[in-house]
Order: sequence, then C-alpha cells, then structure tokens
Amino acid sequence: MLTTRTMTACPAAHPAPMTFPPPPEGLALSLTLPGEPHCAAIARGAVRSALRAHALDAPDAVLAASELVAVAAYLNPSQDLYLSLRHRNAALRLIVYDAHARHAHPRLAEACDARRRGGLRLLAAVVRDCGGEWGFGESREPGGGTRTWAALPSIAN
Repeated sequence: MLTTRTMTACPAAHPAPMTFPPPPEGLALSLTLPGEPHCAAIARGAVRSALRAHALDAPDAVLAASELVAVAAYLNPSQDLYLSLRHRNAALRLIVYDAHARHAHPRLAEACDARRRGGLRLLAAVVRDCGGEWGFGESREPGGGTRTWAALPSIAN
C-alpha cells in the first residue's frame, strides 16, 4: 500500500527590501590574516571593496588598515592577525588584534610600546590630518595580545 506523507518546511523568511548601495551603518567586515608581509595588500583590497560597496569615500581608511596590519605583521611574524572594520556614529572604526602580549617588565613594555608607536607614525599623521583618533593597548579578547585601533570620520558619496 502506498501512503503519501505531507512534509512541511520551515516558513521562508521574507527578506527586507534591498537598497543599493547599502547604508553605511551596515558596514561590517572582519577577517583573519596571516602575519606575513603580503597581508597589508590583502587588507587594503578588502577594506577598499567594503567601502565602495557602501558608497563611502575613505582612502584614509584604506591606508589606515594597511598601516595597522603591516605593523602588526612586522611585530608578530607568522602569527595570525584579526582585522575588523565597522561604521558606527558617522565614523569608520578599524581594529587589529595581534598575539603580541604585554611585557611584564616595565622597561620592556615601554620599549615595545615605543617600537609600536614608531612603526605607526604614518598612521598617526593620517589620523591627525582627518580629525580622527588612534591608539593601542592590551587586548580584551580571550588569549590576550594587543589591540590597535583607529577611528576616522566617514564621508558618504
């Protein structure tokens, strides 16, 4: 005897209407990069594409991402890096997490901080010129390391 079974599926969600370009507030990009010299180029390309997709004109953010990643890769060779780009409150926020833990000895910590600041001179100049902020410190993420960030005012096309 043949029986017919009725199969039910979860109701399909009705997607929200798409707008193009998507609003800047929806910009969220996260990626893990190898701590290698070429990772700065990958970061530039990814950030540039995300900004274009959201109609944001922010070449300074592309440069900032490149600098943040390049210095983190230099200070942490062969260690993965995590890059985050978000648009919040009319600002682009870039964060790079690396595995370089804070030194326990104060003089070593001070020397390491000076080395990182020195590597980020170009970032500091770019951020200052566009009226943003930047900094670094101990990561609050599990596993520790260093969190380096920049916040830049955004300009929609």
